[in-house]
Amino acid sequence: MTAVAFLGLGAIGRPMAARVAERYPLTVWNRTRERAEAFARSTSCQVAATPAAAVRDADVVLTCLPTSADVLGLLDGPDGVLAGIRRGALFLDCTSGDPATSRRIAARLAEREVAFADCPVSGGPPGAEQGGLTVMVGGEPEVFDRARPYLETFGKLIVPMGPVGAGDAIKAINQVLLATHILALSEALTAMVKAGVPARAGLEVLNASSGRSFVSESLVPDRVLTGAWPRLFRLALLDKDVRIALELIRQLDLESPLLDVVAEHSAALRSELGEAADYLDPIRRSEQRAGVEIRG
Repeated sequence: MTAVAFLGLGAIGRPMAARVAERYPLTVWNRTRERAEAFARSTSCQVAATPAAAVRDADVVLTCLPTSADVLGLLDGPDGVLAGIRRGALFLDCTSGDPATSRRIAARLAEREVAFADCPVSGGPPGAEQGGLTVMVGGEPEVFDRARPYLETFGKLIVPMGPVGAGDAIKAINQVLLATHILALSEALTAMVKAGVPARAGLEVLNASSGRSFVSESLVPDRVLTGAWPRLFRLALLDKDVRIALELIRQLDLESPLLDVVAEHSAALRSELGEAADYLDPIRRSEQRAGVEIRG
């Protein structure tokens, strides 16, 4: 049976790896070894001490780290991926990364005859746990065909987007739109409640009208109206994705006056709220400043 290595057991990487472990022999590596060992106790996988050791016997390598630079940094050195990876292996990077760095990673791996695809995902930890992630794949058609069985362990919608870097590009565009919706709703919902409109009734109308979005239809009802405020995705990572999108737009020599404002506001909120803040905390901040609560 195909042996798989998974590097990066963060908030979304961990449930993704758990889905992989249900179908394939799995070896895991994480920068914090204690997290890898705790994961291994709940699955039938092996823990590797280094990236090189993790990939040495793997036919397929999956990574899920905060940035493309983190993935690139795993390649070199005596304990790096390139010191252990097999020729002919398949490398699938599920990081929400940037296209230019993914192309650099692909070029480095190609020197070892290792196929690469950038495969960022959307759906968060709940989607990963349920095997319902959307996977955006940048790579050659034959690489996509090879990758599909492994991506299907945690993905429901798996879409080829184009050459290497295309998956990262569409993920960044998705994320800058997500940030736009969160920041706009943080202001609009606060104004709605301040004007005397009950939060749940107002959202019901918005979600049956043209102002709706995933944020208003799912995130706000599940996490804000309930007062649950789960910590599922850091604002710092969303801000990173926003900056990737803006850099892509600059590289394409396009103007983005509205998204420039979103990026500026996102960076300011990240600085104000801190690196541990959740991506919905801007809504909480708007509540506090207005002296209202969005509940229902």
